[in-house]
Amino acid sequence: MPTIIIGAGPAGLTAAYELGRQGAVAIVLDSSTEMGGLSRTVCYKDFRFDIGGHRFFSKSPEVNALWQEMMGDEFLDRPRLSRIHYRDHFFDYPLSPLNALVGLGVLESVRVIFSYALTHWLGGHQQDRSFEDWVTNRFGRRLFEIFFKTYTEKVWGIPCDHISADWAAQRIKNLSLWKALVNAFTCQNDKMVTSLIDRFRYPRLGPGMMWERFGEVVAAQGNSVMTGVRVGTVCHSRGRVEYVHGRGPDGERVEFDGGQFISSMALRDLILALDPPPQDEVIRAAQGLVYRDFLSVVLIVDRAEVFPDNWIYIHSPEVKMGRIQNYKNWSPHMVPDPSKTALGLEYFLWDTDPEWNWPDEQLIDLGIRECIALKLIKPGEVIDATVVRAEKAYPVYDHEYGRLLGIIRDYLAHFENLQTIGRNGLHRYNNQDHSMLTGLYAAQNMLGRKRDIWSVNVEQSYHEES
Repeated sequence: MPTIIIGAGPAGLTAAYELGRQGAVAIVLDSSTEMGGLSRTVCYKDFRFDIGGHRFFSKSPEVNALWQEMMGDEFLDRPRLSRIHYRDHFFDYPLSPLNALVGLGVLESVRVIFSYALTHWLGGHQQDRSFEDWVTNRFGRRLFEIFFKTYTEKVWGIPCDHISADWAAQRIKNLSLWKALVNAFTCQNDKMVTSLIDRFRYPRLGPGMMWERFGEVVAAQGNSVMTGVRVGTVCHSRGRVEYVHGRGPDGERVEFDGGQFISSMALRDLILALDPPPQDEVIRAAQGLVYRDFLSVVLIVDRAEVFPDNWIYIHSPEVKMGRIQNYKNWSPHMVPDPSKTALGLEYFLWDTDPEWNWPDEQLIDLGIRECIALKLIKPGEVIDATVVRAEKAYPVYDHEYGRLLGIIRDYLAHFENLQTIGRNGLHRYNNQDHSMLTGLYAAQNMLGRKRDIWSVNVEQSYHEES
């Protein structure tokens, strides 16, 4: 019987490829009409853009080899530039002490240094119980409030003291303010301090090009990727999943039997789709998992060059926008006309927020006004625009998520033929390469190897050390 894979994102497609490479039969089901999940590329009037930015870099030799195999000469080597916008100034990212202190001015810089001293030498240090504690202990409260608090709360929609410290170590450069200042003024290179990658690889026409290629290879192996199929029920008996059913592209009922099942569905959705349902404790745990939604307002600007960055973090609290992408600077082939620029204005929302249900015209008007307020564009420069929404883009690391995840993991461990993979299948803020590794591990488990999917992306080291 075939392996049924739910989800045609990086994790699901990689699992299907690995199974096909070993001669196994797989069927991939995805509710979208496009492959790639959150890593797909959207095309609007020949302008291409990401659902967020998706760089291709990895510490995994297996993943790097796969990427090169799929893209070959279509893989571009790209320079990386990203900065922070705050109070009409651009600051280096990661933070450079001299650049930050000059941009903040003398008075604010003195406040930053005094705040750090208060934390480290005058008894203000706290245990790393939350994201706020983790950052404050390393940079001081004032720098936390300037460069971390506003942006992080825009992304996650909850106070920083409600976000688990688990997330911080993997997403912020392993550096303290004191160590940075010492290195800056003594010109020392501390081998323990990691450096941010300054180049990355990127498919010529965006990340969707990679996943479309994966789909083609899976089909060439004799397996299938069925888009527009939304799985609604996962039927099981005696510790084994037997079949799934849902709705096809035209709303018709579809059903798929399988011997093995791999799911990258959001864990909350998977648990609620099980028939018969699990015990109340497991259902409550699934319902307690929280996801942050995302939308991008894409502006087509009648100007060849707007700013040199690949993306900019918007820390300015007076605007709702959290980040802005310049797709042309990811790859010049993302725009059909070199005299134009496509900007992606990113908003992080709950699906219950009023903005999530605003009509596109209202969101576009908001985006234009905020870009003008930030002095990134001028009135009248936007000649076209569109909006893209992505549900459950970010699994939230609140203080409860670890306990809830433990309950769900214990329950799922009783299934003989079900594995969960990917960002939402593990409720873990994975990069593409991590999601691909979970797909590889799931396929290899079925082929007789013993790989721990839950061990992927748990190392307490910075993701981008080079």
